[in-house]
Amino acid sequence: MRKSVLAVVGLVALASAGAFMLDRGGSDLSAEVKRLKEAVFGEARARDQSAGPARQQAAAMPVEAVRPRRGEATSDILAVGGLQSDESVVVSSEIAGRVAEILFKEGQQVNAGAVLVKLDGSLTQAELDDAQARLDLADSNYKRTNALAKGGNATQRANDEAFAGLATARATLSLMQARFDKLSIQAPFPGVLGIRKVSVGAYLSPGAAIVNLEKIDALKVDFKVPEIFLSRVSVGQTVELTVDALPGRIFTGTIYAIDPMVDVNGRALTIRARLPNTDLTLRPGLFARITVKGQSVQNVSLVPEEAVVPRGKDSLIYQIVDGKAVETKVRLGNRKAGEVEILEGLIADAPVVTSGQSRLRDGVRVEVVASSLRQT
Repeated sequence: MRKSVLAVVGLVALASAGAFMLDRGGSDLSAEVKRLKEAVFGEARARDQSAGPARQQAAAMPVEAVRPRRGEATSDILAVGGLQSDESVVVSSEIAGRVAEILFKEGQQVNAGAVLVKLDGSLTQAELDDAQARLDLADSNYKRTNALAKGGNATQRANDEAFAGLATARATLSLMQARFDKLSIQAPFPGVLGIRKVSVGAYLSPGAAIVNLEKIDALKVDFKVPEIFLSRVSVGQTVELTVDALPGRIFTGTIYAIDPMVDVNGRALTIRARLPNTDLTLRPGLFARITVKGQSVQNVSLVPEEAVVPRGKDSLIYQIVDGKAVETKVRLGNRKAGEVEILEGLIADAPVVTSGQSRLRDGVRVEVVASSLRQT
């Protein structure tokens, strides 16, 4: 089309030149050239006028937008952590010996003091009997020497030596009795037993692992929060937890300890909370998403998180005013379920762009193609 117009314009130019070179009496030719000019340039002007609105409409950038809403925001702190047993220990033997009996089942709940394993005690029992016999002899010697000393028939030194022998025999018996007692390995606290690591007949060295014992009727969770939240966490504060293994369930606990020292590497506080687990649903080691519950603030301005455009240290949003994008610097507050509180900078009731803002700049005309324009 453009080439055709240029060709016609060229013909008009040639005709005009020819008309100029002709005699002024050639009025018919001049009139024809004039009509040709009006036809060509008039059509071009009409085409430009009809295409103008279409160009302007095509220039509008398509975006999605919603209106800011008024609602409740809480100063919650989000973190992640791992569940731990309230108490945890690997039950082991304090002395060397061969396993004679295993008195538990894996996964069994046991009480404190329950005997879990017995070691072979034949040698220890013999040593205990020997110590008892030596004690009896030492006791008889002391009684006899003491009676002689009172009658003047034995020296005080002999009496003292007899008494020392008695005391030594008593100590030896106590030592043998302690060793004998350690042949029975007991649960130090109530809990649930794990997978056993020994079998009957196995020889155990001191410290050899037998089974893990976990107290899980209550659980602990450790997590870290940035140091800037120091003033917003305290002992006794409520936390809510969710775990991927149990979707849809929310568990509640309480902060009971805050590490007095800030982690200098991550600039974070280590916090520990405890939560009840009486039905034993939760298990140690589960990954947990934690929300430290803060104060609630009513009637604040909220926009979707995806509307916020970070730029350096600033946070920007694009709002629509009179069909144009207005770039606005805002100050953010608390976050809540995909929304963020706007403390400063928001233009009241102006729609906020939630998609397509990466292509926008201040003052660009926009067209909302999808929206949920909620009232504040």
